[in-house]
Amino acid sequence: MAKNVKEIEVKVEGKEWEGALDKAFVKANKKAKIDGFRPGKAPKDVFLKKYGKESLFMDAADIAIDGAYTKMLDENKEDALKLVARPDIELLSVDEKGISFKFILTLRPEVKLGEYKNLGVKKDKVKVTDEEVKEAIDHMRQRFAENVVKEGEIANGDTAVIDFEGFVDGKAFDGGKGENYSLHIGSGTFIPGFEDQLIGLKAGEEKDVVVTFPKDYHAEDLKDKEATFKVKVHEVKETKIPEIDADFFADLGMEGIDSKEKLEKQVSENIKAHKEMDVENKYMDDLLEAAAKNVKVEIPEVMINEELDRMVNQYAEHLKMQGIELAQFYQLTNSDETALKEQMKPEAEKRITYRLMLEEIANAEKLEISDDEASKEAENLASKYQMEKDEFLKVFGGLEIVKYDLKMRKAMEILKESK
Repeated sequence: MAKNVKEIEVKVEGKEWEGALDKAFVKANKKAKIDGFRPGKAPKDVFLKKYGKESLFMDAADIAIDGAYTKMLDENKEDALKLVARPDIELLSVDEKGISFKFILTLRPEVKLGEYKNLGVKKDKVKVTDEEVKEAIDHMRQRFAENVVKEGEIANGDTAVIDFEGFVDGKAFDGGKGENYSLHIGSGTFIPGFEDQLIGLKAGEEKDVVVTFPKDYHAEDLKDKEATFKVKVHEVKETKIPEIDADFFADLGMEGIDSKEKLEKQVSENIKAHKEMDVENKYMDDLLEAAAKNVKVEIPEVMINEELDRMVNQYAEHLKMQGIELAQFYQLTNSDETALKEQMKPEAEKRITYRLMLEEIANAEKLEISDDEASKEAENLASKYQMEKDEFLKVFGGLEIVKYDLKMRKAMEILKESK
């Protein structure tokens, strides 16, 4: 038996077992179909005559195990604090006299820390270039760009409003017709070569555009076929990007920004703040990775399985936000839950190692979080999420979870220390 696994054998007999059987009878009797009696109203002796006492054993076992579980945790408080998952249960025997089973407890594994300070990890320096600022402002200008009617020829980047109808071997085909369609030239929306042949046309002009459908086109009857599209241009529009002027500053609605210099300064500060956050996150990841290389721990399989379940659930929620169900994802990627978990397993093991390592660092450094400290942190977080403190604690999992989170963050700060 692994050294972090403990087995506790339990027997439930006598009046306690009879009590469990009585509760199981009440539950089973509600669903029983016995001639002459409404559900739940049959006498016990009539019920037992039809179904037998052994029909109650499994429900009674569940009742007995639930009661024994709470009692077992209370009698083994030290082990209960080290549990990393709900105990497995192995049924040994069950009959009319009683039930025998054992709880299999998987306890927190031993963690041997190596060096977790003086890790030699360097933090990247943050620099913002003029080119990055210009690019960011260009993106802002693009957001307020407008399509305006243009006199003259279609050019790459313009939008052409067209009617079109496609023919193969002189016959129109399904899906090949459109009216007043706005086509951005250069977008690659249409068949290769179509958009290029519109360049140079003006509003009111017509042209036969000849193209060949790709060999991998989705419609079988059109693959690799030459097609002629009769096209009429109604309107040509070009994209007007706003100048950096008073109107642009008003559109942006950024407080205190009324000049190019002020805008560049603000944008530079925003980019710097984002970069500093990214650099800090990378620095902490590098520290965790470096410290974990010095750790020795055997992670129980049950911990890995629980972490994988959590990760799959998180991934399912992420997909749902994109309008995709997990079952659809499996279908699209020709995979299943087993394959997804296998792919996630290295990350799960890494997360658990980091968590166990930080807990051990907190123990080694005797880090403690007071109720007052945790309460203030809960107030800050509740305010950040615009919630009442009690509501936040209910969602977050209570004050003990806040304490744990703060302790882990303090342990992370220890990693930054060096002599």
